[in-house]
Amino acid sequence: MLDIKQIMDIIPQRAPFLMIDKVEDCVPGYSCVAYKTVCNNEWYFQGHFPGNPIMPGVLITESLAQTGAVAILSKEENRGKNALFGGIDKLRFKQIVVPGDILKLEVKIIKQKGAVGVGEAIASVNGKIAAKGELTFAIV
Repeated sequence: MLDIKQIMDIIPQRAPFLMIDKVEDCVPGYSCVAYKTVCNNEWYFQGHFPGNPIMPGVLITESLAQTGAVAILSKEENRGKNALFGGIDKLRFKQIVVPGDILKLEVKIIKQKGAVGVGEAIASVNGKIAAKGELTFAIV
């Protein structure tokens, strides 16, 4: 289990853009399971949507990307580097995410060649898929 400080030792994102709270399991270079507790006072709820707060899909995607970044940047040879988006493929949103939800984020690295790779990403709430797709990354 990694806490927020340990996560920040691995990835460069910081508040308010750090989108994962804890890591339950990480196999460096292969997979990561992380969580984001969605709070009522998140900055993005001010405008998305007043009176009907819904976590933006792009931020669910970013949460998944940060989870994948923990997996890939945990490898010793990638320490101190950054993982950037190279692409998003087959990403589908199946359920809304609202304040009070605990978003489970799972990423498995399914391909890697040199500095470029692909992660299979699934975000879920209470066992129901909220988003699923593939994220391409480049290590820089």
